[in-house]
Amino acid sequence: MDRRKSLKLLATGAIAVPTVIAGCNIDDKKTSAATVVAEPQFNLDRNPDELKREKEILSKEKFFTPEEMATITILGDIIIPKDTVSGSASDAKVPDFIEFIVKDMPNHQIPMKGGLRWLDMQCLTRYNKAFKDCSQQQQIEMVDMIAYPKKAKPEMSQGVEFFKLMRNLTATGFYTSEIGVKDIGYAGNIPTQWNGVPDDVLKQYNLSYTEKELKECVSFDKK
Repeated sequence: MDRRKSLKLLATGAIAVPTVIAGCNIDDKKTSAATVVAEPQFNLDRNPDELKREKEILSKEKFFTPEEMATITILGDIIIPKDTVSGSASDAKVPDFIEFIVKDMPNHQIPMKGGLRWLDMQCLTRYNKAFKDCSQQQQIEMVDMIAYPKKAKPEMSQGVEFFKLMRNLTATGFYTSEIGVKDIGYAGNIPTQWNGVPDDVLKQYNLSYTEKELKECVSFDKK
Protein backbone atom coordinates (compact mmCIF):
# COMPACT_ATOMS: atom_id res chain seq x y z
CA MET A 1 0.00 0.00 0.00
CA ASP A 2 1.48 3.39 -1.00
CA ARG A 3 0.40 5.45 1.97
CA ARG A 4 1.17 9.01 1.00
CA LYS A 5 1.36 9.20 -2.79
CA SER A 6 -2.17 7.93 -3.32
CA LEU A 7 -4.16 8.10 -0.08
CA LYS A 8 -3.31 11.74 0.62
CA LEU A 9 -4.66 12.63 -2.81
CA LEU A 10 -7.86 10.78 -1.98
CA ALA A 11 -8.21 12.47 1.38
CA THR A 12 -7.50 15.99 0.20
CA GLY A 13 -10.18 16.18 -2.46
CA ALA A 14 -10.47 13.16 -4.72
CA ILE A 15 -12.55 10.74 -2.64
CA ALA A 16 -15.33 9.11 -4.57
CA VAL A 17 -18.11 6.87 -3.30
CA PRO A 18 -17.90 3.45 -5.03
CA THR A 19 -20.99 1.91 -6.53
CA VAL A 20 -22.99 -0.68 -4.63
CA ILE A 21 -21.59 -4.20 -4.91
CA ALA A 22 -23.83 -6.16 -7.24
CA GLY A 23 -25.52 -9.23 -5.87
CA CYS A 24 -24.83 -8.65 -2.17
CA ASN A 25 -27.80 -9.45 0.06
CA ILE A 26 -27.72 -9.18 3.82
CA ASP A 27 -29.46 -11.65 6.11
CA ASP A 28 -27.46 -10.85 9.23
CA LYS A 29 -29.39 -9.38 12.12
CA LYS A 30 -27.93 -6.48 14.00
CA THR A 31 -26.40 -7.25 17.35
CA SER A 32 -28.71 -6.59 20.26
CA ALA A 33 -26.24 -4.68 22.39
CA ALA A 34 -26.69 -0.94 22.07
CA THR A 35 -23.77 1.41 21.83
CA VAL A 36 -22.90 3.66 24.71
CA VAL A 37 -24.36 7.09 24.11
CA ALA A 38 -21.43 9.42 23.73
CA GLU A 39 -21.48 13.17 23.49
CA PRO A 40 -20.42 14.42 20.04
CA GLN A 41 -16.91 15.79 19.93
CA PHE A 42 -15.67 19.14 18.60
CA ASN A 43 -18.73 21.12 19.66
CA LEU A 44 -17.29 24.57 18.92
CA ASP A 45 -19.52 26.45 16.47
CA ARG A 46 -21.59 23.34 15.75
CA ASN A 47 -25.20 23.69 14.68
CA PRO A 48 -27.57 22.39 17.43
CA ASP A 49 -29.45 20.26 14.86
CA GLU A 50 -26.16 18.76 13.71
CA LEU A 51 -25.21 17.86 17.28
CA LYS A 52 -28.65 16.35 17.85
CA ARG A 53 -28.34 14.24 14.70
CA GLU A 54 -24.88 13.05 15.68
CA LYS A 55 -26.04 12.09 19.15
CA GLU A 56 -28.93 10.10 17.66
CA ILE A 57 -26.50 8.18 15.44
CA LEU A 58 -24.17 7.44 18.34
CA SER A 59 -27.07 6.06 20.36
CA LYS A 60 -28.04 3.48 17.73
CA GLU A 61 -27.27 -0.22 18.06
CA LYS A 62 -23.95 -1.46 16.74
CA PHE A 63 -24.18 -2.20 13.03
CA PHE A 64 -21.08 -4.36 12.70
CA THR A 65 -20.48 -7.51 14.74
CA PRO A 66 -17.25 -7.77 16.79
CA GLU A 67 -15.87 -10.14 14.13
CA GLU A 68 -16.63 -7.65 11.37
CA MET A 69 -15.05 -4.82 13.35
CA ALA A 70 -11.93 -6.96 13.78
CA THR A 71 -11.75 -7.43 10.01
CA ILE A 72 -12.30 -3.71 9.40
CA THR A 73 -9.50 -2.91 11.84
CA ILE A 74 -7.06 -5.27 10.12
CA LEU A 75 -7.93 -3.97 6.66
CA GLY A 76 -7.63 -0.36 7.81
CA ASP A 77 -4.16 -0.98 9.22
CA ILE A 78 -3.09 -2.71 6.00
CA ILE A 79 -4.25 0.32 4.03
CA ILE A 80 -2.70 2.86 6.43
CA PRO A 81 -0.10 1.21 8.68
CA LYS A 82 1.78 2.89 11.48
CA ASP A 83 5.08 4.43 10.40
CA THR A 84 7.70 6.90 11.58
CA VAL A 85 5.46 9.87 10.69
CA SER A 86 2.19 8.91 12.35
CA GLY A 87 0.00 6.18 13.77
CA SER A 88 -2.09 3.63 11.92
CA ALA A 89 -5.73 3.75 10.85
CA SER A 90 -6.80 2.04 14.06
CA ASP A 91 -4.73 4.53 16.10
CA ALA A 92 -6.83 7.23 14.43
CA LYS A 93 -10.04 5.33 15.37
CA VAL A 94 -10.96 4.71 11.76
CA PRO A 95 -13.04 1.60 12.62
CA ASP A 96 -15.25 3.76 14.86
CA PHE A 97 -15.53 6.30 12.05
CA ILE A 98 -16.69 3.61 9.62
CA GLU A 99 -19.24 2.34 12.14
CA PHE A 100 -20.57 5.90 12.41
CA ILE A 101 -20.62 6.49 8.66
CA VAL A 102 -22.67 3.40 7.80
CA LYS A 103 -25.30 4.55 10.29
CA ASP A 104 -25.26 8.10 8.96
CA MET A 105 -25.15 6.96 5.31
CA PRO A 106 -27.13 3.70 5.10
CA ASN A 107 -26.30 3.27 1.41
CA HIS A 108 -22.91 1.96 2.60
CA GLN A 109 -24.43 -0.79 4.73
CA ILE A 110 -25.07 -3.43 2.06
CA PRO A 111 -21.70 -2.91 0.29
CA MET A 112 -19.82 -3.14 3.59
CA LYS A 113 -21.71 -6.13 5.03
CA GLY A 114 -21.67 -7.91 1.68
CA GLY A 115 -18.00 -7.16 1.12
CA LEU A 116 -16.97 -8.43 4.54
CA ARG A 117 -18.92 -11.64 3.98
CA TRP A 118 -17.41 -12.03 0.50
CA LEU A 119 -13.92 -11.60 1.95
CA ASP A 120 -14.48 -14.25 4.62
CA MET A 121 -15.91 -16.71 2.09
CA GLN A 122 -12.88 -16.25 -0.16
CA CYS A 123 -10.54 -16.85 2.77
CA LEU A 124 -12.48 -19.90 3.92
CA THR A 125 -12.16 -21.35 0.43
CA ARG A 126 -8.45 -20.63 0.15
CA TYR A 127 -7.16 -20.91 3.71
CA ASN A 128 -10.00 -22.63 5.61
CA LYS A 129 -10.17 -19.60 7.92
CA ALA A 130 -12.03 -16.32 8.15
CA PHE A 131 -9.96 -13.30 7.11
CA LYS A 132 -9.31 -12.12 10.67
CA ASP A 133 -7.93 -15.54 11.61
CA CYS A 134 -5.57 -15.83 8.64
CA SER A 135 -1.85 -15.25 8.96
CA GLN A 136 -0.52 -11.82 8.05
CA GLN A 137 0.95 -13.25 4.85
CA GLN A 138 -2.40 -14.78 3.87
CA GLN A 139 -4.20 -11.51 4.61
CA ILE A 140 -1.79 -9.57 2.39
CA GLU A 141 -2.14 -12.17 -0.37
CA MET A 142 -5.92 -11.79 -0.24
CA VAL A 143 -5.75 -7.99 -0.26
CA ASP A 144 -3.36 -8.03 -3.21
CA MET A 145 -6.02 -9.87 -5.23
CA ILE A 146 -8.51 -7.02 -4.85
CA ALA A 147 -6.46 -3.87 -4.19
CA TYR A 148 -5.40 -3.24 -7.80
CA PRO A 149 -8.43 -3.06 -10.15
CA LYS A 150 -6.41 -3.23 -13.37
CA LYS A 151 -4.64 -6.40 -12.23
CA ALA A 152 -7.57 -8.12 -10.52
CA LYS A 153 -9.19 -11.15 -12.14
CA PRO A 154 -12.81 -10.80 -13.31
CA GLU A 155 -14.06 -13.13 -10.58
CA MET A 156 -12.63 -10.73 -8.00
CA SER A 157 -14.86 -7.84 -9.14
CA GLN A 158 -17.05 -7.84 -6.03
CA GLY A 159 -13.96 -7.80 -3.82
CA VAL A 160 -12.46 -4.97 -5.87
CA GLU A 161 -15.57 -2.81 -5.35
CA PHE A 162 -15.63 -3.60 -1.65
CA PHE A 163 -11.96 -2.76 -1.21
CA LYS A 164 -12.39 0.54 -3.08
CA LEU A 165 -15.09 1.51 -0.60
CA MET A 166 -13.03 0.31 2.35
CA ARG A 167 -9.98 2.23 1.15
CA ASN A 168 -11.98 5.43 0.59
CA LEU A 169 -13.64 5.26 4.01
CA THR A 170 -10.30 4.51 5.65
CA ALA A 171 -8.60 7.44 3.95
CA THR A 172 -11.49 9.75 4.81
CA GLY A 173 -11.55 8.66 8.45
CA PHE A 174 -7.79 8.88 8.85
CA TYR A 175 -7.22 12.23 7.17
CA THR A 176 -10.06 13.88 9.04
CA SER A 177 -8.69 12.73 12.39
CA GLU A 178 -6.20 14.61 14.55
CA ILE A 179 -3.48 12.11 13.61
CA GLY A 180 -4.23 12.45 9.91
CA VAL A 181 -4.33 16.24 9.95
CA LYS A 182 -0.87 16.26 11.54
CA ASP A 183 0.30 13.69 9.00
CA ILE A 184 -0.64 16.01 6.15
CA GLY A 185 0.94 18.97 7.93
CA TYR A 186 -2.19 21.09 7.62
CA ALA A 187 -1.80 24.21 9.75
CA GLY A 188 -5.28 25.65 9.29
CA ASN A 189 -6.07 29.31 8.81
CA ILE A 190 -3.26 31.53 10.05
CA PRO A 191 -2.86 35.32 9.84
CA THR A 192 -0.60 36.57 7.09
CA GLN A 193 2.28 38.95 7.67
CA TRP A 194 2.60 41.72 5.11
CA ASN A 195 5.75 43.76 5.15
CA GLY A 196 4.49 46.37 2.74
CA VAL A 197 5.14 47.00 -0.92
CA PRO A 198 8.60 45.70 -1.92
CA ASP A 199 11.33 48.32 -2.16
CA ASP A 200 11.93 47.75 -5.89
CA VAL A 201 8.24 48.40 -6.65
CA LEU A 202 8.25 51.59 -4.57
CA LYS A 203 11.33 52.82 -6.45
CA GLN A 204 9.70 52.01 -9.77
CA TYR A 205 6.89 54.47 -9.00
CA ASN A 206 9.03 56.96 -7.11
CA LEU A 207 7.23 56.26 -3.86
CA SER A 208 8.33 55.61 -0.31
CA TYR A 209 6.86 55.04 3.14
CA THR A 210 6.92 57.80 5.72
CA GLU A 211 8.56 57.16 9.07
CA LYS A 212 5.10 57.10 10.65
CA GLU A 213 3.87 54.45 8.18
CA LEU A 214 6.97 52.35 8.71
CA LYS A 215 6.52 52.50 12.46
CA GLU A 216 2.78 51.92 12.65
CA CYS A 217 1.84 49.88 9.58
CA VAL A 218 4.83 47.93 8.35
CA SER A 219 6.00 46.40 11.60
CA PHE A 220 6.76 42.71 10.84
CA ASP A 221 10.38 41.68 10.79
CA LYS A 222 11.61 40.95 7.30
CA LYS A 223 13.28 37.59 6.82
